[in-house]
Amino acid sequence: MNFRFAIISDPHVAVPQTLPDHTNRFHLVEVSILALEKVLNHLQQLNLDFLLLPGDLTQDGETDNHDWLGKRLRSLPFPVFVVPGNHDLTSINPTTTKIGLHQFPSYYGHCGYNSQQLYYTQEILPGVRIIGLNSTQFNEEGRQLGCLDNEQLTWLENLLPQVKDQLLLVMIHHNVIEHLPNQSNHELGKRYMLDNASLLLKMLSSANCKLIFTGHLHVQDIAEQQGIYEITTGSLVSYPHPYRIIEVQRPVNGSLSLNITSHRVKNVPGWDDLEDISRQWLAERSFPFMVKLLTASPLKLSLAEAEKLAPSLRYFWSDVAAGDGIFYFPDFPVEIRDYFQRFSAVKADGTVSKIDNQAILNL
Repeated sequence: MNFRFAIISDPHVAVPQTLPDHTNRFHLVEVSILALEKVLNHLQQLNLDFLLLPGDLTQDGETDNHDWLGKRLRSLPFPVFVVPGNHDLTSINPTTTKIGLHQFPSYYGHCGYNSQQLYYTQEILPGVRIIGLNSTQFNEEGRQLGCLDNEQLTWLENLLPQVKDQLLLVMIHHNVIEHLPNQSNHELGKRYMLDNASLLLKMLSSANCKLIFTGHLHVQDIAEQQGIYEITTGSLVSYPHPYRIIEVQRPVNGSLSLNITSHRVKNVPGWDDLEDISRQWLAERSFPFMVKLLTASPLKLSLAEAEKLAPSLRYFWSDVAAGDGIFYFPDFPVEIRDYFQRFSAVKADGTVSKIDNQAILNL
C-alpha cells in the first residue's frame, strides 16, 4: 500500500465582493484565493491520489464563495474530500447571501457527498476509506454547536464494525484530541474542541482507527491519544500559511508509515513578504487575546498584571500556530513561566518532540 495525499485547511475563501471590511480579524482573507491557487498549482505538479480540506472552506458561508470553490475543486485532476466548518454554515436556514445547513452537500457533491446527508464515507483506494463527519450543529434556539448529533453517531456506530479492517481516515473540523494545554476545559480553547470528543474517540478506538484530520484551531500540531493520532493543519490565510503533503507506505506484512511534510505559502502576487506581514498582523492584534489568556484560569492574573506581561507575549500565538515551538520566558514569575512552557513541543518526560511540521509516524 503506497499513496500520497495533501491537506489544505481553513482556506476561508472570499471572492472580492465578499471580503469583510473589519480589521480586527486575525486572518488575512484578502489572500485567500491567491494562496489557494498557488497551493493548487503546486499540488497539480505532484502525483497526488487525493486532497483533504477539513472545513472552514469559506469566509462566512457566502453563496458566492461556496459556488466559486465548488467549481474550482471540480476542475482538479485528483479527487477532493471536504467537510464543513463553523464558518461554512452560520445558520440553519439560508439567507439572501449565505447558504443554509442542508444546502452544503449540493455544492460539494463531487467531494465525498452522494446525498443531502451532511456526513459520508467512501473507499478512496483499495483498503483505504475516508469518513467525513459534520461537527457543525445548531440547537433549538439556532445557536451553533460543535458536536456530532445522535443520528450521525448512530450511522457511525453501524458503519465502523463493517470497515474496521480498512485504513480509516476520519476528517472532522473540530478537534477531537487536545492540541493545547487543558484545551477541553479552558474558556478560550474549549470552543475548538468537539463537545462529545471522548465518545467519538472511544468509537474510533474500538474500530482500530489511527488517524483523524482536523482544522479549526489555525495551528500546526500533531497530537496522540489512546494510540490515535490527530493531525490538525493551520489555516491557509493565517501565519504561517501552511499545507501538508503526506506519503503513506505499508510494505507487505509491514507496519504503516506516514511521512508528513509541511509547506508554507511565503508570497503571493502583491504580497512579496506574506510570511512576515502575516506574523506582524497577528502580533499587532495579540494584546487583547493575551490579556484574556492571562486573566483566565488557571493564571487568573489581575488586569493590571496581565497588561504588564502581554507585550512580552506579542509573538506567542504566531509561534504556537507555526508548530514545534519551544517557549521560555525567564523574566516571568515562576508559575507564569511554567504555564507558558507547557505549550512547548516537549513530551511528558521532558524530551523535545518536534513532529508538528515534519514527521514520520509509524502506526
